[in-house]
Amino acid sequence: MQNLGKFIVIEGLEGAGKSSAVALVSHLIRGAGHSLVNTREPGGTPMAEAIRECVKHPWESEEVTVEAELLLMYAARAQLLHNVILPALRNNNWVLGDRHDMSSLAYQGGGRKIDATLLDALRAITLKDFRPDFTLYLDVEPHVGLARARGRGQLDRIELEHNEFFERTRERYLSLAQADKHCVIINTMQTLEKVHQDITVAVQQFMAS
Repeated sequence: MQNLGKFIVIEGLEGAGKSSAVALVSHLIRGAGHSLVNTREPGGTPMAEAIRECVKHPWESEEVTVEAELLLMYAARAQLLHNVILPALRNNNWVLGDRHDMSSLAYQGGGRKIDATLLDALRAITLKDFRPDFTLYLDVEPHVGLARARGRGQLDRIELEHNEFFERTRERYLSLAQADKHCVIINTMQTLEKVHQDITVAVQQFMAS
């Protein structure tokens, strides 16, 4: 069955402002008369939310291998895609995702340095040819984003990574975003008002296309 709705994704490092962007984009989509389903990754289904807890928990007595982290991310993504995203799109709902596959390509591929061949194999198994219709990448310098994240409270396992990890992740994010004609890069080092203005323009242009 053909997908009738649209899938929009918001990507970015910790502290990039994804939560406020999700609220703004949700408002814009609903204001245009579309039914909307919000998702987050990892998470979005009971099983995927349990996986989220495993991924983010700072296991003090056990090392989480990069392979285990990667497989958990794609297991959660498979559950969300097949149980929430695809059914919603087929029912003519729009779906707004707080992260999707670009996160794994950036965090696990860039930050963790996992080989692209392995990533491509997992993507082929779990996603096949499925891609977002539109992506907003919220760009922030890692030291700024992490300072914002620390201001929110206790950091999770991934947020506790060293700055070099996030530098590699951001570099991969930028490379992916620049190569994707369906992605718009938003500079979140500007004022919040300007960031929201840029997001609004980008989303309205997509909806009008």
